[in-house]
Amino acid sequence: MKKIFFLIICLWTIATTNAQSSLNPNNPFSHYEEGVSDSISVSLITYYPGSIMYELYGHAGIKIGLKDGSGVLYNYGIFDFNSPNFVYRFIKGETDYMVKGYSSEYMLRGYARRKVVEQVLNLTQEQAYRAAEYLYNNALPWNATYRYNYVLDNCSTRPRDVIEYASGGTIEYPPMQDTTTFRKMMHRYNANYAWSQFGIDLALGTGLDRTITYREQMFVPMVLMNACAGATIEHNGERVPLVKNTITLNEGSEQGDILPPNPWWTTPMFVFSLLLAIAIALTIFDLRRTKVSRWFDSIMYSAFALDGLLMFFLIFISTHEATSPNWNGVWINPFYLLPAVLVWIKSAKRVLYFYHFTNFAVLLALTVAWYWIPQVANLAFLPLILCSAVRSVNYILIFRKQK
Repeated sequence: MKKIFFLIICLWTIATTNAQSSLNPNNPFSHYEEGVSDSISVSLITYYPGSIMYELYGHAGIKIGLKDGSGVLYNYGIFDFNSPNFVYRFIKGETDYMVKGYSSEYMLRGYARRKVVEQVLNLTQEQAYRAAEYLYNNALPWNATYRYNYVLDNCSTRPRDVIEYASGGTIEYPPMQDTTTFRKMMHRYNANYAWSQFGIDLALGTGLDRTITYREQMFVPMVLMNACAGATIEHNGERVPLVKNTITLNEGSEQGDILPPNPWWTTPMFVFSLLLAIAIALTIFDLRRTKVSRWFDSIMYSAFALDGLLMFFLIFISTHEATSPNWNGVWINPFYLLPAVLVWIKSAKRVLYFYHFTNFAVLLALTVAWYWIPQVANLAFLPLILCSAVRSVNYILIFRKQK
């Protein structure tokens, strides 16, 4: 009997200790007064774009405010860059992000030069408590990690989903202003960052070019902010504005703290056009002397092959949204390793001739057919495609002359 009593005491002690250890000093539940008006509030916090590449689309958080002015800001954009194999896992699509709650006094830290807007939502205390309970439980260490998706499940869509969950599904957004695609929206926020825009257009395929719904457009925090500003919610059978009050926490530009456009001489279009000019000049020189500049072809095609390896990894292995299908894999692929190597092997001239003949035919067909392909191409692709085509023509003509 004593043993049973002792066991019960031990189990009770362990349970009590675990419960106490899980308490969070910022837990809004400990301050919640059921039935008391405005005991807690829910706010959507929107941070305008910053100058760093991962800040270009802005950021969003959701705040649980308390009567005493304190509160908890929940951030769904936390990632650990120093975690093992972070870059490889990110490229592969294993983008494990976390949600974390911070004391609201820290919500402006690091955003001194960016505009920050708080929208206090018109939720009942029951709805606010539902949001607070969900967020608190979601931020517990064993629940905090989620598989981030840059357009379908990110720091903006997560707060939206929490708000919709708290409302019981009674939110109605204003009509969609215009139809668009993920790529067009990304171009809008990457307008001053030509290399970032080039990288997105290269790595991401047809999935970015479909027409998207208004809810899908809310992957951009500023779109979510504007949608909430015009949305309504049902209260006791009546429709009322979703946003009760809007507060500018930090003044700043409506365009965000973005950098000026890249100088024209540093853009991909200029750099690759310069490469094309070099390729054409070398081709004229080669044709006059009936000899291939092997060093140039080897360097250029090796670079293309390395980019092609990354492209094929994204298309066939990565689980990222919209990396497959991607028509860019037709003109930038690992097969460029063949001309990079075979150009140095005399016995492989015929094989290399057939490769260049096929390569030129494929590039020509792709360029002509791109009008009908459901994928937008970056203009800076053209000089790169022409570089490959021109050097293929160069080899074909010289091979025939030598023969």
